[in-house]
Amino acid sequence: IAFVRICSGKFERGMEAMHVQGGRKIKLATGTTMMADDRAIVDEAYAGDIVGLFDPGIFSIGDTICTGKKPVQFAGIPTFAPELFARVTQVDTLKRKQFVKGMEQLAQEGAIQIFRELGAGMESVIVGVVGTLQFEVLEQRLKSEYHVEVRRQPLPYTDIRWIVNEPGTIDIPGLSLTRDTLRVEDMRGGKLLLFTSPWNIDWATDHNKELKLSEFGNVEF
Repeated sequence: IAFVRICSGKFERGMEAMHVQGGRKIKLATGTTMMADDRAIVDEAYAGDIVGLFDPGIFSIGDTICTGKKPVQFAGIPTFAPELFARVTQVDTLKRKQFVKGMEQLAQEGAIQIFRELGAGMESVIVGVVGTLQFEVLEQRLKSEYHVEVRRQPLPYTDIRWIVNEPGTIDIPGLSLTRDTLRVEDMRGGKLLLFTSPWNIDWATDHNKELKLSEFGNVEF
């Protein structure tokens, strides 16, 4: 279930709306309100109300849903930089689907941030967290909810920066970077750089004058 706040207008069960970030129309078949363990189906809701929508895996924190001819998109919620990084792989390669599904859903919840090297698949992912406890929660939830055991390999990266240049205006593979700087992308396709020290960040900006970096994701410049 994805919880949404109605900012204006009226929600009606079964109405069609535009999922702006996904670029497609969806049917809001069922609205739900929750109080402790009690759930109730909502036929109508108005500005200020919070309803739960069935999420087939398309919603992320900060997404906008709207009706009308002209799509409305609110500013994205800034994504803060994680401080600890590790490479996570599944122990049983036959459980790849469960591993990918679990990682993506936990990332959508905001419990972790996941990245992958440019051009790589989801066989192993780089996980970024704020505290070590998040790694332990990740491993436990993958095991209990998705029946997947994983290996965790700590990585030496200490800093992460989002590349905020307009798409196509910079050659990311051709950037002049130190050998221990890693090019990655997030779930939304945003391009980032992982650094092992602030000195490497200065190297990247000094040797690539056109490069624009940000400590936060989903920020408009």
